Amino acid sequence: MILSMTGYGKSTVSYNDKKISCEIRSLNSKALDLTTRVATLYREKEMEVRSLIGEKLLRGKVECSLWFERDSGCEAAVLNTALMKEYLELFHGAAKEGIPMPEDIGASLLRMPEVLTRHADETLTEEEWQAAREAVTGALEQLVAFRRQEGEALERMFREKVDNIEKLLASIEPYETSRKERIRARLLEALSGIPEAQYDQNRLEQEMIFYIEKLDISEEKQRLTNHLNYFRETLAGDFGQGKKLGFIAQEMGREINTTGSKSNQAEMQLIVVGMKDELEQIKEQVLNVL
Repeated sequence: MILSMTGYGKSTVSYNDKKISCEIRSLNSKALDLTTRVATLYREKEMEVRSLIGEKLLRGKVECSLWFERDSGCEAAVLNTALMKEYLELFHGAAKEGIPMPEDIGASLLRMPEVLTRHADETLTEEEWQAAREAVTGALEQLVAFRRQEGEALERMFREKVDNIEKLLASIEPYETSRKERIRARLLEALSGIPEAQYDQNRLEQEMIFYIEKLDISEEKQRLTNHLNYFRETLAGDFGQGKKLGFIAQEMGREINTTGSKSNQAEMQLIVVGMKDELEQIKEQVLNVL
């Protein structure tokens, strides 16, 4: 089973007059690259939020937002005029750098974070934090379910591509068998075209065998078959095998490239190009695997 690194999850939990929401997105990344945007009230718990996410997601470029909204009709809002002035100075500074000022500066200021609040000196209770924590875990569960669904689609694609490479590899066999005789006949024909050429027949046979062995792809075919089977086995194993699948794909590429360099026949070269195309699609998508 594999999981995709691409995912999305959102969860909302009600607590008294609040709706606490958490939204988490993830994309592919070599390691866990986590960015959090947490409401000021929950800022003291940010490290716990990061820990919860790290335990579940392991890898990926992850963005997490945790915020709350109050039900309409509750207490009157508090306007933080000092913070508005700070934002206004930032707007003027940006204008000096060539960034246009908003047409409605007042409305823009009111939309800035923490300008309009309900409680100026609100403190976080354990009960509210548990509700917020539930929102985080709920969003994580949704994201993991999304990753699993995407992983299933990726696995189907990988198996299809691996099967295609295997079929293309098998289609080389007829050309591989016939080309050895063609090489031998071509060499003998070339020699017969040289007037009064004298050569040792036994030595000629030895040299031809050596030359044909250099072009033999039996070992490459066997190693590629082993890599294809290993790729399938890894797909069926535990999740978290994305890097391993990438390494196997690289080894598959080496064998396909060597086969291509030894294939001095147009039909075989076309088959190798087909295998490279299938492998390239695997390499592109394996970057999304956890």
